[in-house]
Amino acid sequence: MKNILITGGAGYIGSHVCELLIKKKKKLICVDNLSTGYKELILPGSIFIKTDIRNSKRILEILKEYYIDSVIHLAGKLNVDESQKKKKDYFSNNVYATSQLINLCNKVKVKNFLFSSTCAVYGNHAKGYVNENDKKKPISYYGKTKLLAENLVKNKFRGNKFILRYFNVVGASSSGKIGQINNNGQLFKNLSNEILKKKPSINVFGNDYDTKDGTCIRDYIHVSDLAKIHIKVLSKMNNENISGILNCGYNKGYTVLEIIKAFEDVSKKKISIKLCKKRTGDISTIFSKSKTIKKIINLKFDHKNLKDIIVTSIRWEKILKKIKKNF
Repeated sequence: MKNILITGGAGYIGSHVCELLIKKKKKLICVDNLSTGYKELILPGSIFIKTDIRNSKRILEILKEYYIDSVIHLAGKLNVDESQKKKKDYFSNNVYATSQLINLCNKVKVKNFLFSSTCAVYGNHAKGYVNENDKKKPISYYGKTKLLAENLVKNKFRGNKFILRYFNVVGASSSGKIGQINNNGQLFKNLSNEILKKKPSINVFGNDYDTKDGTCIRDYIHVSDLAKIHIKVLSKMNNENISGILNCGYNKGYTVLEIIKAFEDVSKKKISIKLCKKRTGDISTIFSKSKTIKKIINLKFDHKNLKDIIVTSIRWEKILKKIKKNF
């Protein structure tokens, strides 16, 4: 991997991937239209260009000008609830934009293409857990657009390609310089905000799911571990010319109430719970159960401990509260 283009590089996950690549002294070009990203999350050591990935003329210029060898495609929309209401917008950002980008990459013979996908492509499975070969039956429009984009990557890109299916991404960099800014209703983000208040409270959407306590079960992965997966996979692709699909999770699920209890234990505060109706498109239970990631990159994770993830999440919210005026 020589010169790397990251789409959505000013976003939550993109900034963490960039941070690791900068540490490895890679030539890095970040593009982002800043609709949900923040220029302040771009760290020194990368070249930042503000543009929309649907601007084919500009993207082609960038690919040629910087002799891009590898593309990490993170740009896209990701709010499940919003996707049900803004389907055209989600199709344009997640499917059409990916198709255009692949065509341009093929035109200049980009070697490696790493695509950011989601566990939402699986939908509901009776067993609750999923591996990469399980049937894909997304129930949210967001999941449907990502599955369509996956198929484009698999069928159209002519170089090495890997699809990374993220489970719930949480936490913040230990550097204290970057973390999640936008709040799209994620449980960890909401709890980390609330725990800083005198009387924290949280909305719980549904308590009659077929789980041990009636609340949804999810697999949570720390954003820094997810970033490491990107770097390891990209290196593997570059050295061995391989393609594939990886679930990116810890192979363990927690209920919403278990996460709330864990936040209470770490903070020593009681969190008030407000029960709300279920959200359209929410999956009852989903967590990864896969050995593929060990076979491909045998990565040792740094943040599998739930307490550690919560500590980094709360610490970032404290930092963000102090520097919020800059965003």
